[in-house]
Amino acid sequence: MEGVGGNVTKVVGELLSLKRLGTLFYVVDPSDSSFQTLGEVPNYINEAIPWFMVSVVVEHFLGLLILGRKPGRLADNLTSVGHAVVYQSFKWFTRWFEMSGYLWVYQYRLLHIPYTSPLAWWAGFLVADFVYYWFHRASHEVSVIWAWHQVHHSHEDYNVTVALRQSMFQRLFALGFYHPFALLGVPLPAVCVHWHLNLLVQFLIHTDIIGKMGPLEWFLNTPSHHRVHHGANKYCLDKNYGGFLIIWDRIFGTFEAEREDDPVVYGLVDQPQTSNVLYLQLFYIRDIVNKAKAQDSWQDTFRALLYGPGWSPGSGRLGDLETFPDVRYPRQKYDPQVPFWVKVYVSGHFLVVLLIQQLLTFYLKTFTFWFTVAGFTFVLTTVSNITAMYDHWRWCGVVEVVRCAAYVYFAMSHPVTGLALLDDALLTWFFGSMALWTLHTAVLSPVTVGKGLKMA
Repeated sequence: MEGVGGNVTKVVGELLSLKRLGTLFYVVDPSDSSFQTLGEVPNYINEAIPWFMVSVVVEHFLGLLILGRKPGRLADNLTSVGHAVVYQSFKWFTRWFEMSGYLWVYQYRLLHIPYTSPLAWWAGFLVADFVYYWFHRASHEVSVIWAWHQVHHSHEDYNVTVALRQSMFQRLFALGFYHPFALLGVPLPAVCVHWHLNLLVQFLIHTDIIGKMGPLEWFLNTPSHHRVHHGANKYCLDKNYGGFLIIWDRIFGTFEAEREDDPVVYGLVDQPQTSNVLYLQLFYIRDIVNKAKAQDSWQDTFRALLYGPGWSPGSGRLGDLETFPDVRYPRQKYDPQVPFWVKVYVSGHFLVVLLIQQLLTFYLKTFTFWFTVAGFTFVLTTVSNITAMYDHWRWCGVVEVVRCAAYVYFAMSHPVTGLALLDDALLTWFFGSMALWTLHTAVLSPVTVGKGLKMA
């Protein structure tokens, strides 16, 4: 028993090590984060997941203590986590896609910087932050890229879970942004290390608990600066694109300070009224295509795709700010209500899909392509359907019966986790879920599941 307890303590100690915590604050040792090949670069984001979870809990209690309220609502938080699950799962097909071709360009580099040189580490730091600024700016100022990035701004609560709300397709548009620095001899592993660390350090700036941070506000992207970036207020639009540093915004004229007399309203200017992860991932594509099709000339069709989302014929590239809706605090939030049992059900299946997603990620290299596609489809369907329950979607019960039946069919002949007791528990959980929704849709609410949810 002492051996088991010692192993558990060792595992927990590793998961919650100070070294992993340091990556959330960009506190790393350059000598320990310099690598010769891309395969040696750790998955810093995945390693930081335990500290993500701790920070969510800490922020919750600090919100109650400092703000006198919860920093977020369950539906909004679960939707954010759902986007993260989908984003991480889609990476099974696109990992490091944005860096494709970098090594080919690197062959023709004008300079050579050894990966062991401190210059390589600092060059990677500046490149990752500089490129992040410009790609992030393009994500707001080019409609076809904004169509994916808008997911990150679809929240109405502002807390650390918002950092998890990412588009699964956005990284596909980053191809080419980093490649000019290959010619300057910046090693690819150095860029990738800082790509991870740059994203990690932004996790904790998604909070309204921390106020302004004095002199740090001049050169770091702080919670105050990033609150502006996430605002739907007119003065917040197209501002503060920085990652770790805010200096690029100050240099290139996109900086805006937070205003005490105009509280930030979080979310999109035209806020969609849904919690459905799949809808939020895709809905703006429909809108931008319809906008492009509605133009009277092919020139305006291209402008609708390549200019800012606020553009209209006759306006400037980013549109006429004076014609935008004047969003002011307070704005009523989309706040769907569901019975307590639905909250428990959704939370339970979120934990299960997190487990399944992590297992699929761990064993990914042993799977065929089509098995990976099937696994991704299951994860996407799960996350989309259980978040749609908050919208009282009429078909969620039917989809849930099919989804759970598919798991039961697979698990009857294939071990999922390899632990007999856990596999039996999961099989029982999915079989019970299938029975619950069969009864609910066929007997209690044969026509409209949404009404059945409200009646429960």
